[in-house]
Amino acid sequence: MPKAIKYTADSIIYFAGNQDYRIFILQSGVVNLSSTDIETGNEVNDKVKAGEFFGVKSALGKFAREETARAITPSVVIALTVQEFENIFVNNKDLILKMLRVFSAQLRQVHKKTESALNNVSTDLQSGLLSLGTSFFNDEQYRSAADVYLKFLKRYPNSPKKNEIMRLYQEAKLKADHLAALNKSDIGFEDDESEGSNRLFALPAAFERFAKVYEPGQVIIAEFEPGDSFYLIQKGRVQLIKCVNGSKKNLDILKQGELFGEMAILDNSPRSATCMAIGKVKCLEFNKENFQLLITGNPQIALHLLKLFCKRINDQKRRFRILCIKDYQARISDVFLLLDEMNPTSKENEKQRRFNVTINDVANWAGLPAEVTKDELIKLSSMRKVEIYDDYMIVSNINEMKRLYEARSLSGSL
Repeated sequence: MPKAIKYTADSIIYFAGNQDYRIFILQSGVVNLSSTDIETGNEVNDKVKAGEFFGVKSALGKFAREETARAITPSVVIALTVQEFENIFVNNKDLILKMLRVFSAQLRQVHKKTESALNNVSTDLQSGLLSLGTSFFNDEQYRSAADVYLKFLKRYPNSPKKNEIMRLYQEAKLKADHLAALNKSDIGFEDDESEGSNRLFALPAAFERFAKVYEPGQVIIAEFEPGDSFYLIQKGRVQLIKCVNGSKKNLDILKQGELFGEMAILDNSPRSATCMAIGKVKCLEFNKENFQLLITGNPQIALHLLKLFCKRINDQKRRFRILCIKDYQARISDVFLLLDEMNPTSKENEKQRRFNVTINDVANWAGLPAEVTKDELIKLSSMRKVEIYDDYMIVSNINEMKRLYEARSLSGSL
């Protein structure tokens, strides 16, 4: 049962860094949330109003608190377990939409900061979309290139580059059709019987009318284009790609039961990544209109979206923290710490770590040129901190890597 807890003025409800998975509602009084700005190091304070929730992101995402909650005046808060919160959430459509919009805006904000730190902010969406198509074409991914060029032509029919893009589209399509004819085969959906893969998309048959099938290499959504729909994968796999300064970077591979393009349902900002079919893919496509229908009858989808936002906000902030480190060696050390967080080992006494990354991968995570990254890795190698191979690296002692990072931090290099 939810519990009402009284706090005296200046008492702490929880500290930043706590592993506390309760969610709170302020019933009366004033609560202040204080955190540290990743970019400036300055303290940030936010006041919680009566009736508002706090502590939601870390509880749903199951990560440490990023802020300290302090009662400024005598206050009463309602403490909920995650399950109790979910019971309230799934039965309150207005609360669902409000929280999704708030977290979507937060995710957009930290994403923009990350893009800015990478010097990858495109002020011209047309140029960004064209650059994406050219990148696919240069990599001989002609089906994907043709899809992007076609999206450009539909989105910008009066572009002064219309004739040039039409020529590129026709050339890419011709090459794609030629390759398809050479490799003609009946490609089916990839099976994925992993645990939980069917949990989220077991929807009523009525939703089948929203289903769409995509062929291998087909671009479902393209970075830089406006978004007005999101997708739930029913069969197959989808690759997430980011165009960084004209070069494509693989972000993730999504499987059955996973969502993508979800931020577009709550705002009209341009897409922040490209999603491409790996093999044959079947998705349910939802827009703003049928999203209301979806969450009314299937609130677990909205709850999954909320948890997804919590995780992605935390992931983006963690990535942004790396990009804010001024000392290159400390920055690369923190990349290895992040990789270790992403791939935890069950062997507590095992200090050595193997990461399947290349120099270019580390450079991408660190937001540094490949040559600079290579030089810093060679320094770490000479210190016997890292062993560098063509397609993987070995960190000799992850605890020593952490101490190196902390030492650089304390020396004021960050």
